Amino acid sequence: MGAVFITGTDTGVGKTVVAAGLLASLRGEYLDAVPMKPVQTGAELENGRLVSPDLRFCLKAAGLNIKYEKKRLMCPYCFEPECSPHLAAEMSGVSIQIEEILRCYNKLLSTHKTVIVEGAGGVLAPISESETMMDIIRALAIPVVLVARRGLGTLNHTLLSLSELRHNNVEVLGVILNTVGLDGPDYIVQDNVKTIEKFVDVRVLGTIGTIADMSAIGASFREFVPGWEVVLDRLTAK
Repeated sequence: MGAVFITGTDTGVGKTVVAAGLLASLRGEYLDAVPMKPVQTGAELENGRLVSPDLRFCLKAAGLNIKYEKKRLMCPYCFEPECSPHLAAEMSGVSIQIEEILRCYNKLLSTHKTVIVEGAGGVLAPISESETMMDIIRALAIPVVLVARRGLGTLNHTLLSLSELRHNNVEVLGVILNTVGLDGPDYIVQDNVKTIEKFVDVRVLGTIGTIADMSAIGASFREFVPGWEVVLDRLTAK
């Protein structure tokens, strides 16, 4: 088994929905998968402790009840300010260390078959004065799924993100287009799929519409993302 990194073209494109859907789908296949959110900004106070809302969403979607100590491994850097990771860390007086993220990741992978890692922001979101989310992706050395908006305006951001991932020799398993606000006419969404696959040799695994019942997100994910088995096959390959 192994891991996959869920990254996006920007913040708010639906990385957490994809991470939760994939996690729930894998758990539905009786695979020992757990989530990881290395850096969370906009954290929330819960019983006097900062917690990751993204991690909480993923755990709930997968029906997982995890003790606080393991949650610390799943989210080693949790910041209350809702801003870019580098700024949140600076405001909190903390330095994000990739070595610590790797330590936590390896610890999780030593006790579970699969880790679904969700990034923060886009592929070049800064985490310090000299490093970006791409440095975390490269250090983990795991394949990526890119999440992007479905509608008008997604092509430039998606193609730029894919170009940057390819420039850094990152394996891209595919793109998932997600509903964010108003998508616009269906012909735009359909052309976005065709254009992305035409300009870059990467498969669009699916397009996620409105999910009415988040408690059944695993089933909805498999419905909207028929290409999710590409990820499953990669994770279960020996």
